[in-house]
Amino acid sequence: MRKKNVRIVFLAAGLSLFAIDALADWSPTKRLTWTSGSSFDPVIATDSGTHIHVVWSDYTSGNFEIYYKRSTDAGATWDAIKRLTWTSGSSSNPAIATGSCGITHLFWSDRTPGNTEIYYKRSLDAGTTWSPAKRLTWTSGDSSYSAIGVDSSDALHVVWMDYTPDPSEIYYKQSTDAGVTWSPVKRLTWTAGGAYIPAIAIDADDAIHVVWHDFLPGDPAIYYKKSTDGGTNWSAAKRLTWASGMSYQPAVAAGSDNTIHVVWEADTPGNLEIYYKRSTNGGTTWSAVKRLTWTSSSSYIPAMAIGSDNTIQIVWYDLTPGNYEIYSRQSEDGGATWGAVKRLTWTSGTSMDPIIAVDLSNVFHLVYEDNTPGNEEVYYKKGR
Repeated sequence: MRKKNVRIVFLAAGLSLFAIDALADWSPTKRLTWTSGSSFDPVIATDSGTHIHVVWSDYTSGNFEIYYKRSTDAGATWDAIKRLTWTSGSSSNPAIATGSCGITHLFWSDRTPGNTEIYYKRSLDAGTTWSPAKRLTWTSGDSSYSAIGVDSSDALHVVWMDYTPDPSEIYYKQSTDAGVTWSPVKRLTWTAGGAYIPAIAIDADDAIHVVWHDFLPGDPAIYYKKSTDGGTNWSAAKRLTWASGMSYQPAVAAGSDNTIHVVWEADTPGNLEIYYKRSTNGGTTWSAVKRLTWTSSSSYIPAMAIGSDNTIQIVWYDLTPGNYEIYSRQSEDGGATWGAVKRLTWTSGTSMDPIIAVDLSNVFHLVYEDNTPGNEEVYYKKGR
């Protein structure tokens, strides 16, 4: 089922041939869940040791709840699944991060109050035990799709989308004491068309960088803003894309050299492809857009991680083979040039929603959901 050390070539309509490398330097796939209900939206984080933390939303109980498992040996073996929520509403869209102090932070959206709100809990012992849930938002509209950044002093910075003024806007709050207390909510966008699905990165100087897609000009485009004072003040929103089609679902990462990298999907050529740009001066100016995929079908929802050596790994899922599979592409020079596309999965079902993290040894860790067993389950692999 798995292929290795082969090359597969696709012909994109109206474009030249491009090569797709197979597994080469990625581990075999490891299945992490065996559940009677579906397991959705896995996310992953590494810490300063050898722990890997994975959370997801699972329907096994008959209600969507948040579940967790970890590896204490860099992905070689995995502990038993731990259930983290018991709610009357649906718990979904988890996000997880770790700081230098070893605390693991978890955020998710929960519909228990009657509309969707953001909740938080933490673990002080690398996932062995967890605090009670803390509610972070009280809004008349739905709050969801939180994204987390942790700075060098272990302050937490959280952004999310909120429908309190319909359409959605982007909001922010912070904790400077590792999640014990939280600042008031700060609104980051005021748009006529709606701002959706933010992503966040924090650079080596603790500047905070946020991207999202926005319908302000009509078709969605990618926008950016930053704070250089720990979230107190924010720059004006900067538009990063001017495409003839729609640009969605950005991801952002900061290199050790403070270069800011952004990837997204756009349908400018008629089908969705993955695009990239970077800023080498803290978001003041940006490179030209670089197209990273040429497929006969569509490439969806990229995720990105960058190592301390500034190696960038991008993953996404693609319908080109006839079902959804996971692909990756890597840059070893901070985004200047890119290696060949690699196909990471060969399944009879659909492999979707990849999320990637990198550890202190610059090993990349990937999770995704796959319905090959008959319902969605969580899978894992690692590579360089």
